[in-house]
Amino acid sequence: MNSTFAKLTLTLSSAAVLALAAGCASSGVKNPSGTGVTRLNADEQGTVTGTGIESQDLVAVADKMARSILSRPQIANAPQPPFIVLEPVVNETRFPINKDMFLSRIQTELIKQAGSKVTFLARDRMAALEKERNLKRQGEVTATADPAAQEFRGADYFLTGKLQGLSTRTSKGTSDFIQYDFQLIDARTSAIIWADSADVKKQGQEDAAYR
Repeated sequence: MNSTFAKLTLTLSSAAVLALAAGCASSGVKNPSGTGVTRLNADEQGTVTGTGIESQDLVAVADKMARSILSRPQIANAPQPPFIVLEPVVNETRFPINKDMFLSRIQTELIKQAGSKVTFLARDRMAALEKERNLKRQGEVTATADPAAQEFRGADYFLTGKLQGLSTRTSKGTSDFIQYDFQLIDARTSAIIWADSADVKKQGQEDAAYR
């Protein structure tokens, strides 16, 4: 009986080891032993990667665009901080990324790097702003200034962009070229006063799923 029990124990142990090995073999995540999740900086490339748009691309592109905008005389030498409105980014790549993250990141970088050189208008909060303005005009809430003077500022410039991509897929793997184009447009004349781009090309043996 002891022999039978020993054989059963050995069989169960072997099965457990094989199941564990199979689980490890099917995973592409390579973390230190005993670590379920590895914390990375947003500008780092981890082991779970693909050929598409990733966090390190977002960080690098946004930083480059913010610095480039600040170099324009219309911004750097403006007598008064210009008012900028963010317009939606057009995504023509095959990746379903939250494209407006780029403009949000550029906006944050500009505010951090430029200080008071630019002012952004919160047009995406118009419903709440209009409600608050009406309450002040009706005297239902207090205002630090004359309620009749509570008006929204007009934009001096629109900041927008477009993401475009070229993809190649063969039996040897996948290659993706992504072009990031951004523009600052004069709201009065429609003139493009600034434009810049960044290119990223990646290739790999396997494609990745993006959400």
